[in-house]
Amino acid sequence: MKVAVSFLSMKEDLETTLKKIDESSADYIHCDMMDGIFVPNTTYTVAEYKKMFKNINKKLDVHMMCCSPNKYVKEFAKMNNVEYLTLHYEAHRRPIDVINMIKHTPLKVGLAINPETKVSHIVPLLRSLDQVLVMSVKPGKGGQEFIKDILYKIETLKELREENNYHYIISVDGGINDKTAKLVKDAGADMVVSGSYVVKNDDYEKQIESIR
Repeated sequence: MKVAVSFLSMKEDLETTLKKIDESSADYIHCDMMDGIFVPNTTYTVAEYKKMFKNINKKLDVHMMCCSPNKYVKEFAKMNNVEYLTLHYEAHRRPIDVINMIKHTPLKVGLAINPETKVSHIVPLLRSLDQVLVMSVKPGKGGQEFIKDILYKIETLKELREENNYHYIISVDGGINDKTAKLVKDAGADMVVSGSYVVKNDDYEKQIESIR
């Protein structure tokens, strides 16, 4: 199973944290972008992310928790190391428009769904996706407890992918540690996003391997 590491809950300074993730076996650095509207918190701007990742080799998995994700697509597409660009189903009136916008760039397109959103709501969009990001906590705040009720969504998404020959990966974000990672892996997830469990510890590699 692949591991993307989120750095917002870091206990060390930003430069040290990013360097440690970059040198680890993590598959991606997970970047949360929050606008203070869709979620209460705000994070870095695209310009700040560009500067921040200038000397980073690891590929980026960008998660836009923003009400106007279309505003940021072109700028993220200019960054060399972004692989996945993910918007929230709940954040835009016509998510297919943003999905198509991303598909006209070199980036892979992801769609995130909140814990209360049913898989049935996004079925018409699945054929267009490279990643479905299942939120296992409410978006916007680190350190929350994993919501076990989302496990059926992973199983459903896996079944739909097999039945229809879709190509998206299933990723899970929120409350991921060694125990919850096993639950989502057994349900069929391909990737997990882990923040606090990794970056609040001294040995990143040990933590990453324990959830892989």
